[in-house]
Amino acid sequence: MSTNACFTPPPDARTYRLRTARGEFAVVDSPVAGGGAPKGVVLMLPGFTGSKEDFTLLHEPLAARGYRTVAVDGRGQYETGGPEHDESGYAQPELARDVLAQVAALGTPVHLVGHSLGGQIARAAVLLDHSPFLSLTLMSSGPAQISVSQQQRVKLLRDALDTMTMDQVWEVMQTMGPPEEAGAPVPTHGPDAPQRLRERWLSTRPAQLLATGRQLCNEPDRVTELAAVPLPFHVLSGVHDDTWPVPLLDEMAVRLDARRTVVPGAEHSPNTDQPLPTARALADFWDGVPAPRPDDRP
Repeated sequence: MSTNACFTPPPDARTYRLRTARGEFAVVDSPVAGGGAPKGVVLMLPGFTGSKEDFTLLHEPLAARGYRTVAVDGRGQYETGGPEHDESGYAQPELARDVLAQVAALGTPVHLVGHSLGGQIARAAVLLDHSPFLSLTLMSSGPAQISVSQQQRVKLLRDALDTMTMDQVWEVMQTMGPPEEAGAPVPTHGPDAPQRLRERWLSTRPAQLLATGRQLCNEPDRVTELAAVPLPFHVLSGVHDDTWPVPLLDEMAVRLDARRTVVPGAEHSPNTDQPLPTARALADFWDGVPAPRPDDRP
């Protein structure tokens, strides 16, 4: 689990609610450096218990490379609303349709990046309709369910959520430490960071955590299905990952005929463990993706 992220967006970034046909989603939208036309637009989906802030340290280096980046809180995450107790609203197809609606609202094809759980939601969106996307990057996100040890730890969290309040679970997590997949990158920069992190946890809908926790523990292998989609793929990870072992990610990249990046010094969250080399690897990949035609629309 990382300790590098922060809640403060870059100076030029806008925080707002993106209006879509499926509701409003809280985003951090960072323009390219110098305010020129972007090489491309990037939509970034966070992982389990995460939020748009997990990508904070990527915005500026990607802006310097010419990319506009939009990080989003998914339905029920942090500053985006969602049902408190109805898990059906967080079924994976629903979350995937949310992503398609976000791209439609942005009004341009995007490079899609999903971290961990966000990668599996991104995959589901691409499998529903790949036409709005220029590429797909799966960051520390594997081919199927998470490892047995992480399944056990996520189950402990789900059991706690069934019997305790979010505040009570938070207090337990502070003494025991959350599982890697049940603990997104921890923002610690700034004197208010611990309180902001607690606010993020308390703002996340319990039903979202219960539903997506089950998804992580039961996700089928859809790599063969994804490999048939005519998009460029990128599999990016750290050198060590307890949630999906790195050799499993290596194998998935081969099955997808994907670009493969292993970021030195990073574990499950390269976006916060090593943001500069991670941003460099992302931009290098996108630089090689053909630009959309002027008449392309999501």
